[in-house]
Amino acid sequence: MDYLVNVAIVISIQAIAACGLNVIVGYAGQISLGHAAFFGIGAYASAMLTTKAGLTFWGALPLVLLIAAILGFLLGLPSLRVKEDFLAITTIGINFIVEAVFLYTPFFGKALGIGGIPRIYVFGQRLNNQMLLGLCLFFLALTLLICWRFTRTWAGLSCFAVRENETAASSMGISPVRAKLSAFVIGTVFAGLAGALYAHYVRFISAGDFGFPVSISMMSMVVLGGMGTLWGPLLGAVILGILPEVFRPLIDYRMFLYSLLLLLMIRFQPGGLLGEHSFVRTAFRGLTGKEKGGVAGV
Repeated sequence: MDYLVNVAIVISIQAIAACGLNVIVGYAGQISLGHAAFFGIGAYASAMLTTKAGLTFWGALPLVLLIAAILGFLLGLPSLRVKEDFLAITTIGINFIVEAVFLYTPFFGKALGIGGIPRIYVFGQRLNNQMLLGLCLFFLALTLLICWRFTRTWAGLSCFAVRENETAASSMGISPVRAKLSAFVIGTVFAGLAGALYAHYVRFISAGDFGFPVSISMMSMVVLGGMGTLWGPLLGAVILGILPEVFRPLIDYRMFLYSLLLLLMIRFQPGGLLGEHSFVRTAFRGLTGKEKGGVAGV
């Protein structure tokens, strides 16, 4: 039972970070292969504030989200001048730079990392793993709610417009700069939240926990589930969270399998499992008798 709870905690934390990445790549259409950097920023910020500043998790959380938002804004500025392959390279560089700062700066513990991160308390009660899972699921539900609400705001619609055609969006009075930066800020805030939860779950973090392979894992979750969909990142996180446990003997080849999975999805299911033209949605329409235009026969 404890094993299943631990797996569920990790999956829920990864799903929160994947939802944040989906806002950037799925809603705004900006390639980001360095999302683990902001995941690490949230983890290190919460760890530093609770171990060195003496704050509780709840006292540190608003500051963690603010730090993630500010750095997301600043590091999202390069996306305004570069596109496609160059944007991907830029975000990869951001990931390596942030990881190097954590690894070589004495303030962040260098290679020794940060240990002794306190557990989360709620009303004076220390959360065990079952309670922590409930908290993570609460934040995951809140993340999904915010993402759903964002798609129905002017900012969300602006992101969709910029994703489809930036030039046409600009001609309609939509600011691509504002749309892209809003997506980066929201996405990095979710990554920071996930990082804070992760730090207080494992209670010891190091730079290697937030390297480039973690970014690839997050991108795989979004692509597998369906970029730009609400439930896609959650489905991708569940599948890629369970598969390593089922095929544990192949754990050393995880990154190779993730890369292969990305290539297969791009080739055969570019919209992901829940994308507009995916076989899952096609099968669902067939079972419910619904077509694109509504109920069949209407």
